[in-house]
Amino acid sequence: MQELRTGLVELLPRLRRFARVLTRDAHDADDLVQTAIERALAHAGQLRADAPLAGWMFGIVRHAWIDEQRARGRRGRLFAVAESGEEVADPSHGAPLETLAVQDAVARLPEEQRLAVALVLVEGLSYKEAAHIMEVPIGTLTSRLARAREALQAMLGERGGA
Repeated sequence: MQELRTGLVELLPRLRRFARVLTRDAHDADDLVQTAIERALAHAGQLRADAPLAGWMFGIVRHAWIDEQRARGRRGRLFAVAESGEEVADPSHGAPLETLAVQDAVARLPEEQRLAVALVLVEGLSYKEAAHIMEVPIGTLTSRLARAREALQAMLGERGGA
């Protein structure tokens, strides 16, 4: 159990980064990571000794996000847009313009392409690991990455290897 906790602490920055790609919001990302860690600790016995902790955790984060999306869909039917807080401004200003442009471009990608970019290009997972986490064949993952790269290049105006 101590090994798991140590591994989780080491993974926190990567998990938060992945969660931010999913949620597009820093506060939601932190909540998502907390939920995923709680689930991981509660189900620690399900982690196989030969399985990489990172892959297991990215899968938990992804599934927790799917659960959250479903819950939001149910809540969205209960509240009007203004009552659900969707009109509240994001106070996170001050990042360099180029970083904001890239973040905005990634955020505009369809979800399946955003996930592929986050897992392979940002987190450095292998295609096999990312395909397993996303529950798709490797060929599907590679085509999503190719479409995402093309879309990002178009959105960012061919900025030197964007």
